[in-house]
Amino acid sequence: MITPTPDKQYIELFQQARDLICQHSSDVMNAQRDDAFEQFKSKGFPTRKEERYKYTNVQELFAPDFGLNLNRFQIPVNPYDAFRCDVPNLSTSLYFVVNDGFYEDALPKASLPEGVIVGSLSKNAHLIGDYYNRLAANDDAVSSLNTMLAQDGLLVYVPRGVVVDRAIQVINILKTPFATLPSGEGQGVGASFMVNRRVLVVAEEGSSVTLLFCDHTADDLHFLTTQVTEVFAMPGSTVNLYCLEETHVKNVRVSNVYVEQQANSHVTHNVITLHNGTTRNRLDLHFRGEGAECWLGGCVIADKQQHVDNNTLVVHHVPHCDSHELYKYVLDNDATGAFAGRVLVEHGAQQTSSEMRNQNLCASREARMYTQPMLEIYADDVKCSHGSTVGQLNDAALFYMRQRGITEREARLLLQQAFVTEVIDNIALEPLRDRLRYLVDKRFRGELSKCEGCKLCR
Repeated sequence: MITPTPDKQYIELFQQARDLICQHSSDVMNAQRDDAFEQFKSKGFPTRKEERYKYTNVQELFAPDFGLNLNRFQIPVNPYDAFRCDVPNLSTSLYFVVNDGFYEDALPKASLPEGVIVGSLSKNAHLIGDYYNRLAANDDAVSSLNTMLAQDGLLVYVPRGVVVDRAIQVINILKTPFATLPSGEGQGVGASFMVNRRVLVVAEEGSSVTLLFCDHTADDLHFLTTQVTEVFAMPGSTVNLYCLEETHVKNVRVSNVYVEQQANSHVTHNVITLHNGTTRNRLDLHFRGEGAECWLGGCVIADKQQHVDNNTLVVHHVPHCDSHELYKYVLDNDATGAFAGRVLVEHGAQQTSSEMRNQNLCASREARMYTQPMLEIYADDVKCSHGSTVGQLNDAALFYMRQRGITEREARLLLQQAFVTEVIDNIALEPLRDRLRYLVDKRFRGELSKCEGCKLCR
């Protein structure tokens, strides 16, 4: 028997289930499916020969026969009763997304400013027509696959001039519905489950919003999540986007984030990977208006055989924009990390300022880190820098701490925590910053296998 390629199995799946997929989604999302399907057919999954995918074998990730909940069967879980996030007491407006669906029954008590919408993409289709898939269309096969199969997702819409003072916290929960399905009703029911989620953030002119996404798993299964996030930062707007992953070793996360910034906008994107299996985060950011600024950051703590790959592209299309990047990794055991960052300064984008840093700590001889910072500049009046380091713990610092009565294990933990502190200190949300310091300490001590108080996995 010939095993079908990953491309072929998803092509056949879409051809067989297209009507079912469309039946449980909105017209706006459905209108993009056929074009995405043609793109996926023509390109197929990227191989490691492609520059942006050289550190992660995407075809291998998508090879298993994953089950999907295309019939949109309800999952019997009440997040408020069964789940307690490990980032509590942040005074946030708390929302839940179960797999790819906005959880309508768990709306927060605190009201949002007038006009602000946090809800289902499908149920707010009248607002997304001008934005949905505009940044992700015709890009790579992962985004095309997501557009083919995604049936719902999350919309965050902030009207012109509105400032959302309270941070919006979204808990993404992965949970299989198969245990509750009637016999034969699941699509590809098995030990592996796939979720395709969309996120759309629209911050209109002069608005401001802070978002915190926390990723968690609620079943001990092999999950694969594709997530495509599109962020539109209009003139003078501010968008702070923080992503925290605390899943498990069987989880695969493939996330593509697309950001478009207009004049004088400010965007912060910070992704923290504390516990995972295989993670591939991609970020594409385009400056379309002068005077815009972005701060991009990442913190990775990985051990065992975990794999984390962060890939960024920042394109300066116009003059007078600033970009800042700082990604730090601490790798132990047989963990693998990768960072590839590219800054492109186009013709005419004068007075550009760009700084990119990637600093990495390998705590074992078996850990592997691949780093590739890149600058491509076609303007002559710019200030751009980039650099990367890969090293091990400082023996002199360890000796100094041992001489003062600190055990070797505790000294190593303290040095590792100090190494990632710079990324955490850049987080503007103070309660999250304080909580992350606590979580990082737990992670280094091997105590962070799942969220404290989580009852879903029991």
